[in-house]
Amino acid sequence: MSTPALRTGEAAARPVPLLSVVIPIYNEQEALPLTVARLRPVLDALGVTYEVVGVDDGSTDATAVIMAKLQQDWPEFRSVRFARNSGHQAALTAGIHRAFGAYVVSIDADLQDPPEKITEMLALAREQSLDIVYGVRGDRGSDTFFKRGTAGAYYWLMRRLVGKNMPNQAGDFRLLSRAAVDALKALPEHQPVYRLLVPWLGFASGEIVYVREERVAGSTHYPLSKMLRLAIDSITNFSATPLRLATWLGLLSFVVCVVLAVYTTVEFVVGSTVPGWSSLFIGMLFIGSVQLICVGLLGEYVGRIYSAVQARPSYFVGYDSADEWAPARAGAPSEYVR
Repeated sequence: MSTPALRTGEAAARPVPLLSVVIPIYNEQEALPLTVARLRPVLDALGVTYEVVGVDDGSTDATAVIMAKLQQDWPEFRSVRFARNSGHQAALTAGIHRAFGAYVVSIDADLQDPPEKITEMLALAREQSLDIVYGVRGDRGSDTFFKRGTAGAYYWLMRRLVGKNMPNQAGDFRLLSRAAVDALKALPEHQPVYRLLVPWLGFASGEIVYVREERVAGSTHYPLSKMLRLAIDSITNFSATPLRLATWLGLLSFVVCVVLAVYTTVEFVVGSTVPGWSSLFIGMLFIGSVQLICVGLLGEYVGRIYSAVQARPSYFVGYDSADEWAPARAGAPSEYVR
């Protein structure tokens, strides 16, 4: 496996670690210390060189202060801070793109995904020469009934849209080889959804099954609105099915209109019609709703084209402790990444 090159401005003496652990972090002042207390012994026991890349997604609580202290007390900990909140997938992208390791593991800061499984992931990848190892949730008993239902519906829909190569119940807890990371970095994705992008690569993969635990502290940062946004991003980024759905809805509305026209004609002949007949109103509502749905679907795709044409960066990195010049140039312009 190829050895990743040193980043521009980084000390030549800095060793390239075998393992990088990427942690997207947003307002986790309560959970982060508990996560570190459980993660660090696991990584120290591996007996390999490693780094932990904590990506602060513009937190507004004391998360940045905690990360600064970790940077001093834990030599392997890297602190990356966004200039503003950009979202979980953007933080995940920044961590993956800036990781140095030959293997890169992504894990959330809420301890719902057990850090102990990283040992099994790394061992499986090295023993079987795998480029991807998915963390598959074998039991989601800690989730609410609503969360389990919506998650099940999401994976069911995604597997039918993008293919069965997408592992069922596999979130963002996974291991990637350097080859897989380089392939992801080469993709021109403006709004990446790694749950679909990673399986799409088709690299050799394996699975580690685990029991999903309860959030260790704090509240979830993935409410219903963000789950719906993730579903919309997943569908529109990887499938043109909604556009075909608009076509089928148009055909269905045409058929319904023909049936209503025949029915209306028959009722007129037998003299059963009255002014303001309700079926006419219902038919107009149906046609109007279908048209609005079709326009909305088209607008979603046009909006993505517009966003891609603008080519604005997905996030701004205000600080990375791995860059030698960052502390000395606190007032310098932030790096931006598309």
